[in-house]
Amino acid sequence: MRLPRFTSLYGRIFAIFWLTMLLVLIAVLALPHLDPRKSHDIPQKHIKQMQEYAQRIEQRYQHVDNLNQLLRQIEKDRPSPRDPRPRFFLTDLDGRILTAQKQRNFKLRALQNFISSIESVDHPKQRLYGHYMVAGPVPISLAGENLHMYVSFKWDEPPPFLLKLFDHPLQLLLTVMLVSTPFLLWLAWALSQPARRLERAARTVAKGEFIVDPSLEKGTKEFRQAGAAFNQMVQDVNQMISGQQRLLSDISHELRSPLTRLRMATALATRKQGESPELTRIDTEAQRLEQMISELLELSRMQLDSHTDRERQPLSSLWEAILTDAQFEAEQMGKTLSYTAIPERNISGKPKLLMSALDNIVRNAIHYGKDHIEVSISADNEQVIVHVDDNGEGVPEQELDAIFRPFYRVSTARDRVSGGTGLGLAITQSAVRQHSGTIEATRSPLGGLRVTICLPLLFD
Repeated sequence: MRLPRFTSLYGRIFAIFWLTMLLVLIAVLALPHLDPRKSHDIPQKHIKQMQEYAQRIEQRYQHVDNLNQLLRQIEKDRPSPRDPRPRFFLTDLDGRILTAQKQRNFKLRALQNFISSIESVDHPKQRLYGHYMVAGPVPISLAGENLHMYVSFKWDEPPPFLLKLFDHPLQLLLTVMLVSTPFLLWLAWALSQPARRLERAARTVAKGEFIVDPSLEKGTKEFRQAGAAFNQMVQDVNQMISGQQRLLSDISHELRSPLTRLRMATALATRKQGESPELTRIDTEAQRLEQMISELLELSRMQLDSHTDRERQPLSSLWEAILTDAQFEAEQMGKTLSYTAIPERNISGKPKLLMSALDNIVRNAIHYGKDHIEVSISADNEQVIVHVDDNGEGVPEQELDAIFRPFYRVSTARDRVSGGTGLGLAITQSAVRQHSGTIEATRSPLGGLRVTICLPLLFD
């Protein structure tokens, strides 16, 4: 017979609950049968031994005819209290204890209690009182009278384990905790494993990797449903983003055709009519529009490929060459660029995007800085922090957050003078966010603009 599989979380909790209740019920039902302090039937083998013991006593005292004399002789022959041999007691048929001495010790009080609890003398019983087991009665004939004999002997056997537990609540509590711990650990494992898989999948999506994880659809019924819903969400988001970016990419490509025809027409008009301010203005705007479309295509391509696989790369292999080239370019423009040593740490990501992110902000600083640019790169246990400072005019405080929006133009005409499209920082921000990083602009200590990038690192 196959045991049922509890695929539901509630089913597993229900199974553990009822298993615990079953164990408790078995313990409660078994306790009365295991407790020697309650009256129990005597095994037939032990009854036979008691009967043989009664016969030996009859043979020993068969020469005594007077009951009182017999009782005195029995008291005289009793072993010392430390003697481990069984002791016998005599009662009449009405249950009155016969003894030559008027003593009220523990054994007699226990015997009186035992006699009063017996329902029928035809069915011998036994019961534990403290460290002494009392058993009987068996019939015996002494001094010409029919009597009952009871036997008392030292009980050296340890009490049953369950009896100990129920006598000591603290031990019972510890035992219940010990028995239930494996089940609780199993339940915790059953809950934590799919929860951790779901957490890892959520972190992967947060990094911009929209990948369906089949392992999410394993485990209990509730987690399988949650995993299936999560995977469906990832598919829908992936399709939505891909659809939007493809639409944007297609539109950008379609715009290039009439733009190319416009520039060709401008060139033909210039050849026929000669140079004119109007034709020059048309050609300039056409060039800016072509640059804008190119950058827009790059932005959409970056977002379209946000779910592609990533590589493990040292920071130095990504940025060393960029900073060296930027330093040379700044010198050609009569400016100075200094940068700190690149930490020997690793990062997971798309090399092209990470290189493009730093290259954009460094070249932006070179272009707008007056004569000095500083790049500082530091790393802690979790992230790398890049500061790029210039000593240019900077950006107004109220516009620092807005400069990362696509096509945004600063009110000081920072982009208009250079002919920029307003997409450079938007592309940089997209690249940084695809790597679960942050980017912000603040006022630089040099007087111009400071752009700060924070990216998570790999644990070495």
